[in-house]
Amino acid sequence: MNGNLFLAFLLSGAIGALAGYLGSLMLSKRMALVGGALGHLTLPGIALALLYDFDVSLGALLFLGLGVWLIWYLEKKTHLHLEALTAVVFSTSLAVAFLFLPQEKAEIALLGDVSQIKVSTVLVTLVLASGLYLTIRRIYPNLVLVGISPDLAGAQGVDARWHNTIYLICVALTVALGVRIVGGLMTAALLAIPACTARNLSSNLAQYAFLSMAAGGLSAMLGVVAYAVTGLFPGPLIIIASGLLFLVSIFLKQHAVTPRS
Repeated sequence: MNGNLFLAFLLSGAIGALAGYLGSLMLSKRMALVGGALGHLTLPGIALALLYDFDVSLGALLFLGLGVWLIWYLEKKTHLHLEALTAVVFSTSLAVAFLFLPQEKAEIALLGDVSQIKVSTVLVTLVLASGLYLTIRRIYPNLVLVGISPDLAGAQGVDARWHNTIYLICVALTVALGVRIVGGLMTAALLAIPACTARNLSSNLAQYAFLSMAAGGLSAMLGVVAYAVTGLFPGPLIIIASGLLFLVSIFLKQHAVTPRS
């Protein structure tokens, strides 16, 4: 394994594991498609980064922040449903991105690219991923309680609005990191599929969270290995690997519950 491939392997595994961990909460809160909307919000930022040669995650984060603020502002002014406003903003962002994104850069923006990764990028990503993981781990039980019953959480002194805000910030940062490996088109899958896999295999909350993180990291690393072998874009390969793990989990679940004749 050459040096750049090792960096891609390390970076993708960390981002995949973090996305799987956050996705375990997203699935239980029925927010699986939010990752896709946030991914589309990143596309104008990715386009600018590719045009002016700066970090795609930084460009993605700038437009994610702008998009999330705009959704919050519009919800405050119009009182429309959050899902409807999210659809308005992410669709507009997608259209704006394709106005100025060069055709030769479109595939990288949509599908991700791990061919040129610097050591500094990996180190920053590992630090950020560790910080995000520790933040979510600290409030994970409260977030689960908020997802089950906001009233019960409030009765126990849990501030649902504050916890949800922290969680959404962590998701936005994870999406900004994830666009590097899967592009702006498939971030929802990066977050959702590992959680579905873990749901099939786990019997309690601790197993569910751990297996979701493990499935996310493993599928990302398998995708990078497939990229090294085939030379195809890594994003689709990572998502296909995640989908295959999900199918394996279905088989294992059925095998475990089917009584022997």
